[in-house]
Amino acid sequence: MFLAFKEIKREKARYGLIILMIFLISYLIFVLSALAVGLASENTQAIKSWDAQKIVLNKNSNISLSQSMLTKNDLKNEKLGKKEALVGLTPIVAKSKGRETVSGQFLGVNKNQFIYKDQELIAGRKATKSDEVTVDQGFKDSGYKLGDKLSLNNSKKKYRIVGFVKNAKINIAPIVYGNIATWKKLRAVMPNVRASFIVSQNAKYKFNHRNAKTYNVQTVINKLPGYSAQNVTFEMMIAFLFVISLIVVAVFLYILTMQKMHNFAVMRAQGIPTKTLVGATMSQSLILVFSGVVIALIGMAATIAILPASVPMSFTWWIAVAGSLGMLLMGVIGSLIPIRSILKVDPAQAI
Repeated sequence: MFLAFKEIKREKARYGLIILMIFLISYLIFVLSALAVGLASENTQAIKSWDAQKIVLNKNSNISLSQSMLTKNDLKNEKLGKKEALVGLTPIVAKSKGRETVSGQFLGVNKNQFIYKDQELIAGRKATKSDEVTVDQGFKDSGYKLGDKLSLNNSKKKYRIVGFVKNAKINIAPIVYGNIATWKKLRAVMPNVRASFIVSQNAKYKFNHRNAKTYNVQTVINKLPGYSAQNVTFEMMIAFLFVISLIVVAVFLYILTMQKMHNFAVMRAQGIPTKTLVGATMSQSLILVFSGVVIALIGMAATIAILPASVPMSFTWWIAVAGSLGMLLMGVIGSLIPIRSILKVDPAQAI
């Protein structure tokens, strides 16, 4: 460790460039990880807020919430308990005079069921009348206020915003909560249609009848449009960045080690044990990576502080820990390559 500090202090510019490279890679890993978690969260915010365990869909819907439609015959003899709720889902375009147009999802729910009762409001109250709605907080970020009247799709009827709901997005689209009757009008469904799907908080819940089939909530989430592909894309990008960091550390340390081979030979001839030289190289790698990661964490903290709320970025403690440990591991592995050259150094070269 002493040798590592002495050399880094002596060659500030050279090692400063290496730290800069590690900082940029670490910062990019943190940004991509935070974006991946943020986007994944916005895909599933509403489902997670319901504490859903099982979802009943039309078995011909290809496990798609938006394509599902359950009729009275599908739900014949089904008795909904306190942990079950009917939900009607349809895409909408919400417009209001003087406000920007918002594309979202309308969710029709019953007032006597848990989804309505468990709405977590950040302002206002729950909708009690047929012409009232509660909306995701994203509407508030877009300039909407309590009392604003919305027109949904081509409907001439106006719906007044009476509350803003926390974490009410599905597939990144903000939700407008209303009643089932309003959903039927917006979706223009047949009279025998009851809902799009059933949500249950009971992990053991199961109902299969005619076209109705019960699915695990994670199965439904994985089928959300673009959800799995988005996650895999981010995971591959982050994995490649870790590989790049490994290559950067290994190449720089290897070049520096080869430039110092004569010095290592002299130290070996002076009786300095090989493990001291190996320890100095590994310490040097860890110091460089640790410095770059710490600067990247500071940079991320500053980035999160200045980013607007509309950016779907969620930088959690486990991202910081996992990213930091991953970079340190890459630093240790990267230092093994130049260590092989140190182990083969011949003290006779110094004579």
